[in-house]
Amino acid sequence: MFGNLRSTIMALMIGSYASSAITFPGIKLIYDAGVSFMVIMFTWSGLACLIFLNCALNWPTEAFPSPEEGSYTKKIKLTGLVLDHKVTGDRFYTHVVNVGQRLSQRAPSMEEDDFSQDTRGTSGNPREKSVPFRKSLCSPIFLWSLLTMGITQLRVIFYMAAMNKMLEFIVTGGQEHETVSLKQRAEETVGFYSSVFGAMQLLCLLTCPLIGYLMDWRIKDCVDTPTEGMALDDARDGIATKSVRPRYRKIQKLTNAINAFTLTNFLLVAFGVTCLINNLHLQFMTFVLHTIVRGFYHSACGGLYAAVFPSNHFGTLTGLQSLISALFALLQQPLFMAMVGPLKGNPFWVNLGLLLFSLLGFLLPSYLFYYRTRLQRVHTTDWEGPLKALSNSEVTA
Repeated sequence: MFGNLRSTIMALMIGSYASSAITFPGIKLIYDAGVSFMVIMFTWSGLACLIFLNCALNWPTEAFPSPEEGSYTKKIKLTGLVLDHKVTGDRFYTHVVNVGQRLSQRAPSMEEDDFSQDTRGTSGNPREKSVPFRKSLCSPIFLWSLLTMGITQLRVIFYMAAMNKMLEFIVTGGQEHETVSLKQRAEETVGFYSSVFGAMQLLCLLTCPLIGYLMDWRIKDCVDTPTEGMALDDARDGIATKSVRPRYRKIQKLTNAINAFTLTNFLLVAFGVTCLINNLHLQFMTFVLHTIVRGFYHSACGGLYAAVFPSNHFGTLTGLQSLISALFALLQQPLFMAMVGPLKGNPFWVNLGLLLFSLLGFLLPSYLFYYRTRLQRVHTTDWEGPLKALSNSEVTA
């Protein structure tokens, strides 16, 4: 629905989902005011039923086309294009590119007469439809993303589950040093920091669009094929610019994904380092990093799937990735039991292990870099081919 801004809008939606955790401090206040926990949960369930009502009222009558299947109506003549005399410059270029793409897609069904057709709801790119789901499922990019997302999910969820115990350990210094006054102070400190952590969840809504913007960086300036890039120069300048290679859309998407996952992994490592330091004031920075990472990795993964895989595989792959990540997150329970049991509340060794484990997240951007290099070689050959053919035709002329 949003064309070249799809990752930005997707990140905004993910940010709104992640920032909804800000409601928990409000629920805590209601509970502290004396409202029964059962009443709160039944009320919450009743509000959740509004989701079904929303889906029933807003059920679409037609399938939404993917960005590559953009819907519009244009009148086209075989002998020429009917254009508004005001369509010039970039608008003319966009019009020519869009019409050219639709002509190439619908060429087999053309008739010799003039026609006017609405492409809304058409099948779009037939190559995408022909890609079997098994190929997307077994692709190295998807498998590496499962590992990266599972690691990040475990790291983030474990911190949310064990945060109170970690803060308590910082205040008391361990179970063997606990006294009545120290225990009361730890309870007050944990309550305050938990409220701050809950309020900080709103940062997800503010920071997620940044990673979406990074995933959409310069996509609108890219082309799909070398001939499209040469036609683009013809439309803009009237003369093909042979010396300047076009910026390819798929390569740019991979570049953006590499940058997004690299940034997210660096933030995840920084988050793991701050978890190792027993300093209360530093935990505010830990809260910020945790909140940013929690929104970033979902947004980056969604943007990667939208950029690399066919649009009809996006929902299934996203759901499968969420399922595998949830299975990874089940490991938080034995880690938590080890922390409060044999380790006597000391989270250092668990956090150190998770920090080292999170370094595996850099394998995904590393593979994307390798995959992009291969694609660049192919596109270089594709670009030089039309140039040689153009040079030969000019020599012959």
